This record gives sequence, C-alpha cells and structure tokens, in this order.
Amino acid sequence: MIKEFKEFAIKGNMLDLAVGVVIGSAFGKIVSSLVSDVIMPPLGLLIGNVDFSKKVLVLREASGDLGAVTLNYGLFINNCLDFLIIAFSIFIIIKQINRFKKKQESEITTKECPFCISSIPLKATKCRECGSDQ
Repeated sequence: MIKEFKEFAIKGNMLDLAVGVVIGSAFGKIVSSLVSDVIMPPLGLLIGNVDFSKKVLVLREASGDLGAVTLNYGLFINNCLDFLIIAFSIFIIIKQINRFKKKQESEITTKECPFCISSIPLKATKCRECGSDQ
C-alpha cells in the first residue's frame, strides 16, 4: 500500500497539481496586494478619500458584550476585484495554452518516408509510394 501511494505521489500529474497549488496561492497573494495596495487607494482618492476596506454598513450597534453587526461591503468589493483579476488572468493563460496545443497538434500529422522521401501519415506502417515498411 505504501508503494502504491509512493507511485501515485511521484506521478507527473500529482507533482503538477502540487506546483499549481503553490503557484496559485502565491499569485492570489500578489493579486490581493495589487488590489488592496495599488488599485483601491487611488480609486478611493478619486472618489473622495474613501478607504474601501473600511466601508461598512452597521446593521446593529454594539451593546454590552456583544459586538456590532456589520455588512463589510468594502472588503466584498476588494474581493470581487481580486476574483475578476484572477479569473481574467487564468482565462488568458488557458487561452494561450489551448492555442499552443492546437498549433502543436496540427503541425505533427505526417512523417517523411526514409526511402522515397514522400510524405505519409504519422501512423502509417507502410509507405503508399514505395511500399517500404515503416
């Protein structure tokens, strides 16, 4: 059982997934910093000295030991912008990968016969021009 787990963990797909999770996490932190530290402060300044991270709607004031009940719509706006930037970035990356895959698939469909130098299908076992085995 340990041997099977070792084989599973070492497979390329598992390692690719682990690398993807780590890179995705780091990318998420970068985008969050971009939104909260670079995009939102100038936007808040343009709107009128607004700090979106502190924008709340108080639903119930604090009383005694109970804290206030608030709707933190400013943080929600920041998180929505985070999501949009990450989703758009992933869309662009996937689009480029798919275009590369299509290009790669369409390029390799034939091979050259080593005997008569004619173009034959990649999966051919016999050349249709000279009859040689491939």
